[in-house]
Order: sequence, then structure tokens, then C-alpha cells
Amino acid sequence: MGKIQRHAYPLYIASQLVIVGGVLAVAAIAWRAADWQPLGLVALLLTLSVVGEWLTIRMGSQTVSAGFVALVLAMTLLGPAPAVAIGIAAIAADSIARRPPLSAWLSNLATYGTYLTVGALTTRLLIGNVHDPANHRLLQSATFAFVVFGVFFATNLINFTLVAIHKRVVEGRSFVSQIHNTLIPVLPGQLAAAVLAVILAVAYTRLGYSVLLSLVLVLLIFQYLARALLQSEDRAEQLEARSMHLASLQLGVLTTLVETLALRDRTTARHAAAVARYARALAREIGCSEAEQDLVHTAGLLHDIGKFALPDRILRADVLSDDDWSVIRRHPQDGATLVGRLDGYGPVAEAILYHHECMDGSGYPAGLIGKEIPLPSRIIAVCSTYDTLTARDTYRSPMTPQDAIAELRRVAGRQLDPELVESFISLLQSDGPVTFAHGDDADFEAELAFERRARALAQPV
Repeated sequence: MGKIQRHAYPLYIASQLVIVGGVLAVAAIAWRAADWQPLGLVALLLTLSVVGEWLTIRMGSQTVSAGFVALVLAMTLLGPAPAVAIGIAAIAADSIARRPPLSAWLSNLATYGTYLTVGALTTRLLIGNVHDPANHRLLQSATFAFVVFGVFFATNLINFTLVAIHKRVVEGRSFVSQIHNTLIPVLPGQLAAAVLAVILAVAYTRLGYSVLLSLVLVLLIFQYLARALLQSEDRAEQLEARSMHLASLQLGVLTTLVETLALRDRTTARHAAAVARYARALAREIGCSEAEQDLVHTAGLLHDIGKFALPDRILRADVLSDDDWSVIRRHPQDGATLVGRLDGYGPVAEAILYHHECMDGSGYPAGLIGKEIPLPSRIIAVCSTYDTLTARDTYRSPMTPQDAIAELRRVAGRQLDPELVESFISLLQSDGPVTFAHGDDADFEAELAFERRARALAQPV
């Protein structure tokens, strides 16, 4: 029951019943057989009202419907009894679609009945029966258009006031907040709807039923297409959100594995970030595209993820046995398998798989030779070797950048791609003194840029 007190609930229901009873009594007293003529117009407005409710467009807390336009036309072109009857039909259609609670349903019934009765009686008082030949001159004047426009906004204001009272009683929402959040934002749309109602009413009085029927059909088609468009946009947004969630989940699993590995071996995350940073810079240096730079950067971040499966005795060992080395040599395959399960990361998995291959064919796991080794794998091999040689957190004493450069040149051609080695050295020395010397300050989280990667991963290929 929202914020309505339990002891006040029966009183509130009773008050709504009294209003509904009063509305029906007034409609009965004002009943005229002529108000139901022509029957085609009654049927048309009834259809527009019901179908308009079913095709209601909901945008946040606001709704756009042709139903209210139909009710304004019923008030101005028919009379109190037909208008109330059509309003009850609209409420029934809305109730089937939304299934509101009893208090909301009664509030709708009382609200619709009140503003429909007031609007229809006001119209009758000002212009009489629009089908009476005696009123022909009045209907051809601008007065009729102004009456329809005024009835539209007057009844709209009554509608808002009664709904605001209901929300105040049931939900405790203040009138001021409802004016700012509900009434003011919809005024431009209501102005357009009022102009539409005037056009339809004037078209009927001057051009006849057939023209009104055509315009109503166009209005319903437009509302149907607009609603379908908004629904398709909603589904697209929901699909994008689900894709983003799935991509974040997939990438998050790999990220967690790297971070968990870093807890077991403190060098891993920093080394991964440094290799990724170096790899992107080297790829840029040799003229790779942005996409290729992203690929080697990602592969650098994840190149040692296969070590997650290694036992602690191997990760932390100072001396390794032959059996231990055979286990370690599986980490490129294990890492490639993990990363390859991530949608769209096949090329990254390939780069990881072959990053321990050597130019002379002595590497693992496939014993590839020279340019058989994918370029991203060769880039990662150079960068990983340099960071391992110069980093302060490895198991050996770090080399100076100059000694590491000499070591890179010594193994070039056998272990590493000689052209990439020279490009990397040129990159290191590009600013004179070696300013790009080592990646001790590399940060895994900064290099990961998790949200950007997840969004890119969620995009359809």
C-alpha cells in the first residue's frame, strides 16, 4: 500500500468510490441520445482510446499515448456519457496491460471520470452539440479551435492534480517534486498533442468523418512504429549491457588469475605491465597499426598467465630440475588455452603460445624457426628478455641498461629477432641517455585499462 496508513486505506478506497459514483450519476443525468451519434465516430474514438493505451510509449517515468487525444476528442465531439464510457474502456485496456493494484485502479477511474465529465460539460456549455446545424458558424470559427485547445490543457491539469493527490496519499510524494519531475518535463509534448487534437477536431467538423478516420489511422501507425523503435533501442541497450557484463566477466577472470599469480610471485604483475608497455612502444617504433599495437600490448599483459598452474615450489625455486623445466615449458600452452577461451582473443592467444620460440628453432613449444614465429610473439620475446635482465625484483642481480643491450645483441639471431633487437635498442636510446631503461614503475592496473578493454571486447566484430 506504499506509505498509506492501513487504518486510512478503507477511507481512501471509499472516497474514490464516492467520486466514481458521483461521476456516473452526473454522466447519467447529462445523458442525451444525440451524444452517441454518429456511431461511427463513437467507435473510432473508442478504438483510438483503447489501442492508444495498448501502444503507450514509456520513456522513464513519462508516457506518450494517443489515448488522451482520443478522450479530448470524445469530450469535444460527443458528450459526457460517451466520453466517460470511452474513458472506462481506456482504463480497462490499461489495466489489462499493467494490472495495477486496487487503489491505483480506483484512482484512475475517479480521475478519468472527473476530468472527462468536467471537460465534456464545459464543451457543451461553450459550443453545444457539434452535430447541431445551428452551431455550424461557431464550429467554422477560431473559437472552436481555442475551446478544444483549452479543454485539452484544463483537463490535463485536472488529471495531473488528481494523480498527484493519489501519489501524495499513497506514496508520500510532495506536490512540488511532482510538478518539477512530472508536469514541467511533459509540457512540450503535451503542447504538441494539444495541437494534434485541435487539428483532428477541426478536420472532423470541416471535412467529415472519412478524413478523421484517415488521420487517426496515420496517428496509430506512427505511434506503433515509434513504440517499436523505442523497444528495439531498449533491447539493443539491454543486449549491449549483457555483452558488456559478459566481457567484463571474461576479462575479469583472466585479470584475477594474473593478480592471484602476483600474490604468489610478486614479480609477475609488474613484469607483465612492463612487457606490455615495452611491446606497445616497440610495435609503434616498427610501424605497426593501432590494432597491432593493442594486440601486442594485451599479449604482453597476459603472456605469463599460464604460470598460474605452476606449483609454488617451482615458482619460488632458486634451482630447477629437468622435470621442473618440463613443467615450466607448458606455461605458453596453458596461457594460450586460457586466453583463447575469451571471445575475440585468438590472435592474443597465438602470440602467447609462441613467445618462447627462438629464431634458431631451439625454443618451445613448436620449435618454430625465424619468421615462422608470429611477429607479436617475437616482439614479446625481446621485451620480456630485456625486462627480466634489468628488473630489480628478479631472482638475479639486475643488469645495467647498457649491459642488457649488449646481452640482447649477443643472443640476437639465435634467440631473438635481430631486426627487432636493433629497433628496440634504438627506441631505448632515442633520447640520448637511456631514459626508457626499465619498467620497475610499471603498474598492471594502469596498463590493463580494464573498462576500456571490456567495452572493446563487448563490441560485435
